[in-house]
Amino acid sequence: MLAKALDFSFPYVYDRTQEVAKAYGAVCTPDFFGFNADLELQYRGRFDDQRRDMTPNPNPTRDLFRAMKLVAETGQGPREQISSIGCSIKWIEEAA
Repeated sequence: MLAKALDFSFPYVYDRTQEVAKAYGAVCTPDFFGFNADLELQYRGRFDDQRRDMTPNPNPTRDLFRAMKLVAETGQGPREQISSIGCSIKWIEEAA
């Protein structure tokens, strides 16, 4: 719904039950996961080096973009990856 309403030009997935996030071990938002054509995890890390508590960087390091460009070109992600930093995920309580 959101993707259609905002006319996203890319796939957008909503994990209503949080099963996927738990399966991949997501711990914070945002937590980015990038896969190659064989659906093998190649990147798990931050979007860029911007931090909300710092003066905005006019030329941020585009970690996710660079990683996915590398995956597209080689099928493999970067060796060095920096973890995401964000708010912890507030898990939905499972029904008893």
